[in-house]
Amino acid sequence: MTDAIDRAVELLRAGQVVALPTETVYGLGADALNPTAVARIFALKGRPTDHPLIIHLSPEAELDDWAADVPPAARALAAAFWPGPLTLILTRGPRVPKAVTGGQETVALRVPDHPVALALLRAFGSGIAAPSANRYGHISPTTAAHVRAEFGDAVPLILDGGPCRVGIESTIVDLSRGAPVVLRPGAITESELRRVLGATPDRPAHGAAPRAPGLVKRHYAPRTPAELVDSATLPARLAEFTRAGHRVGLLVLGSAPPSDGIALPPDPAAYSRGLYAALRELDRRGYARLLIETPPAEESWRAVNDRLRRAVA
Repeated sequence: MTDAIDRAVELLRAGQVVALPTETVYGLGADALNPTAVARIFALKGRPTDHPLIIHLSPEAELDDWAADVPPAARALAAAFWPGPLTLILTRGPRVPKAVTGGQETVALRVPDHPVALALLRAFGSGIAAPSANRYGHISPTTAAHVRAEFGDAVPLILDGGPCRVGIESTIVDLSRGAPVVLRPGAITESELRRVLGATPDRPAHGAAPRAPGLVKRHYAPRTPAELVDSATLPARLAEFTRAGHRVGLLVLGSAPPSDGIALPPDPAAYSRGLYAALRELDRRGYARLLIETPPAEESWRAVNDRLRRAVA
């Protein structure tokens, strides 16, 4: 892996893009301080340029080098959860190009918890802007094979760090406007944030928050039309499509997979870990429709339910 890290650093310093593993999903990375390199990410993904990117930092990086104002709450959250699946939104530091921030005066920062990502960040010695390594709006990748399937040879190097341990994107907390606000739920829950902050973080008022990654209505989506269906309604809904002659794929909670589908464990962490791989596999099978059993409406499932609502929007 050392040779691959060295090659990745060469490419990044030359303004190229590389794919890297994190504990959440695989990222499409470029030098965060090079607007031309950052533009390559947007072009590869087909992502609108006003959508901000997350800058990934090494544990040794100084927040003050990237943010103009770092409140005590941000330092407390970083100390508690970095490296880990938490992104902090802060006021942009003067050295951060607006190409990374979508033209905004805020910047999204995190320290990933993956040995390959950390080795790359330390060897590179600067921040790496890295959204998920997939076409815009499509299912995020959780293996190197997913990235290859998405981009082929268009990405010159994919660092293979195995399957992602968390499997869904980071929790995003905005600290740029005073009280902490959760913009995107993730593996770090509001209860965990409350233990550090001493109070429950707010949820954004409509239109008041800065733009942040992964908040468009339809995102993380399979190409096959999909819908969420509660457990009681699922058999009848499946029967409707079957009578009409449609082949339907199922994603259900449990240990026994259906004949036309996949079962994921009824545990939010295990479900998250397998979700995107399951959606990609169901998409690959060529069903006319996907029916997804709705998970429980509990705090521990909030991030999963957020991703599923966007996947079927």
